[in-house]
Amino acid sequence: MTTITIQLPEAVVDDLQEYAKRTSRDADDVIREALENYRNQKSQLQESSVKKTHSLLDHEPLDLGEILKPWSSRAELLEDFFDRD
Repeated sequence: MTTITIQLPEAVVDDLQEYAKRTSRDADDVIREALENYRNQKSQLQESSVKKTHSLLDHEPLDLGEILKPWSSRAELLEDFFDRD
């Protein structure tokens, strides 16, 4: 094991010591467990974000009501899309 030194706000240290006392453990053990949990959670989030892909086909259609003005051509569609005044 490697020893490191960190500075923590007094409120965090107080909470840490109180929790360690309530659980009959050393503060060092609590910190190690918290860091290990953080590490595991972070790696799980990274794995899930890498594996998960999204597609428009994954979503249910949403009814927005009637079409106000249908496009007569692709050019008109693109004009409306890119012309954001």
